[in-house]
Amino acid sequence: MRLRNLIILTVIVPLFVILVVFSLVAIKSLEDNVRSKLQTEVEIITRTLSSSLSYAVTPDSNTPLEEALQSAFSFHRIYGAYVFDTEGRDIYGLGLGKDIFSREEIQQIIERDDLYSNYRQHEGWNYYSALTPLRSQDGTVYGVLQVNRLNTGIENYTGFISVVAVLVFMIGAAGIVFSIWWGFRRHIERPLNRLLHVMQLVEKGDRSQRATEDGPIEYRHLASGLNGMLDAMAEKDQEIENRQRREIELEKRLRKSKKLAELGVLAAGVAHEIGAPLTVINGQAQRLARRDVIGDDERARLGRIRGEVERIVEIVRQLMELGRQHNVEKGELALDQLIMNASDLVEDELEPRNIRLDVELPTPAPNLLANGQQIVQVLTNLLRNAAQAPEVSRIRVRAQQQEHELLLWVEDDGPGIPDSHHHKVFDPFFTTKPVGQGSGLGLSMVHRIINDHGGTIGVFDSALGGAGFEITLPISETAYA
Repeated sequence: MRLRNLIILTVIVPLFVILVVFSLVAIKSLEDNVRSKLQTEVEIITRTLSSSLSYAVTPDSNTPLEEALQSAFSFHRIYGAYVFDTEGRDIYGLGLGKDIFSREEIQQIIERDDLYSNYRQHEGWNYYSALTPLRSQDGTVYGVLQVNRLNTGIENYTGFISVVAVLVFMIGAAGIVFSIWWGFRRHIERPLNRLLHVMQLVEKGDRSQRATEDGPIEYRHLASGLNGMLDAMAEKDQEIENRQRREIELEKRLRKSKKLAELGVLAAGVAHEIGAPLTVINGQAQRLARRDVIGDDERARLGRIRGEVERIVEIVRQLMELGRQHNVEKGELALDQLIMNASDLVEDELEPRNIRLDVELPTPAPNLLANGQQIVQVLTNLLRNAAQAPEVSRIRVRAQQQEHELLLWVEDDGPGIPDSHHHKVFDPFFTTKPVGQGSGLGLSMVHRIINDHGGTIGVFDSALGGAGFEITLPISETAYA
């Protein structure tokens, strides 16, 4: 059952029933009170008149009967007064209602020897009449006095008033029920329907819905509570999403670390196996270069051989460095000083090509807990890669602090990195440089250092038009944990 109908049936209807019963009882009590008052008045008047008329009906009385009866009409609303003899015959009378009682009834009053009153109807009129014996001083009954009062006052309309009162009450009750129904529909049902609509949309998956906080104060509180619950759910969903994203990122880092560790084990074995041959090759090339019997061209070739051998050794060393577990010694460092140190290391590559380096840091510059040498190595590799890209004229370094994390962006206005290469730029040996100009291990080293610091690094298309790298680093050990 709907709440509106339930309220009407359990509250309004019982209240109306009680009011109707109370009204009917009150009207009935009023009617009884009016009738009682009427009866009392008629009986008092009858008894009063009987005292004065008792002298007038005796045979030796000198008091005119006409005057005594006429005095009865000085009382309020007395419409008839008659005197009958002991046989029930009319002696004298004035007004209405002469034949209300029969002779037999009058004689019965004499026999009862007491006042008798009752309602009577005669010729379409309603009367309240009283009969009382008329006695002389010695107690002898000489006649009967009849006093008639016409029912023309409020006592005639008590029934009509009851009907009218009930009709008015029913009309008023219908108006009240309609007002309650309309008020309930407008101020309770409609707001609740709007609230229910929002909840249904949320149930279907639209978590952005919010209830409008208007209407009665109870509804505003309910809507505010619902909105607070939805906000809390959205916050929890965001936390879960962030946690899942961090778990996915952690899983990626673990896979990458595992891959690099396996690569380091492989590199260590390779280094052990090719270390001795490379040493022999380098030593023999060095001895041949010292001989005077060879020409400059042969000596230059031997120098190239030694250079390539050293390059192989450096690649093996970097591979071993990738796969090795590192205990990072951290200290609190100023970010602006780290960026300045890295820019000094690549200054010789920026100036010849007139590449401008823009550094945009918040004021004051944030600090971070990190290994300064390794972070400088990361910045140096990123700046050097940007400087070596073709058609680069500007490099921008930006930073922003968010709660317990530091966001760092390194961008350039070069040709950028194709989207198809974004997912593998940190893989070992992946490079877009020509053969012989890069080992493809620089960004892998950057990824390893950032991972050792508990951070993340990703690539994106910069607004400058070229490649961009976003680095996230924890500011403290608490954030890392």
